[in-house]
Amino acid sequence: MSQADLVADLKRSLHDSADVFDAVDDADFERFLRQALPDMGWKRARTLVGQITLISGQANYSLAALPDFYSYKTHAWEPSTRMQPWEPGYPGAVPRVSGFKDGTGNWLAFEPAPSAAHIILRGSAFTFYYFGQHSLGTLAADTTIAATDRGLLLLRAQAEAMLELTLRNVAKPVQLRDGLSGTPRNSTPRALFDALLSAFAEAR
Repeated sequence: MSQADLVADLKRSLHDSADVFDAVDDADFERFLRQALPDMGWKRARTLVGQITLISGQANYSLAALPDFYSYKTHAWEPSTRMQPWEPGYPGAVPRVSGFKDGTGNWLAFEPAPSAAHIILRGSAFTFYYFGQHSLGTLAADTTIAATDRGLLLLRAQAEAMLELTLRNVAKPVQLRDGLSGTPRNSTPRALFDALLSAFAEAR
């Protein structure tokens, strides 16, 4: 399921409305597919594993080594031995961990920063789970969308195409063909955008 395959499918699914999009090298259709990927991230989440090295007193850690990072899920930072709060050397509760993004990229934030006692007990290697971004590849093997979700991705991309038609034709209806029967019908792209987006949200 390469990007070229998906572009071809998307063009066919849009029927005569595809003729409106005439950017060089199918750039419009590639853009619609890319715009659909963030919503595929919550509809069909990818759970991946990452690891960073903790430093005592440091609260924020760059995730530049994980370009597909979307959001933080949970951690697997387990202690080497179990300690009770009343035992000597107990480091306190595990810091709260969250992901954030700034102008330089994605980061993990610890509140409070891990202490030396935390690191002695749990180790400096912080293994965590995160939700990864989906991607489309030139080769089918590089596309992260499952083949069984091909239709779902196309549905979301169709909605993006209708939204753009709305902006191109603000004051007039556009004749489009029904995706099932192929018969023409008059409808506004905005109404189709809403219908397609609703269908995507309700899909399982």
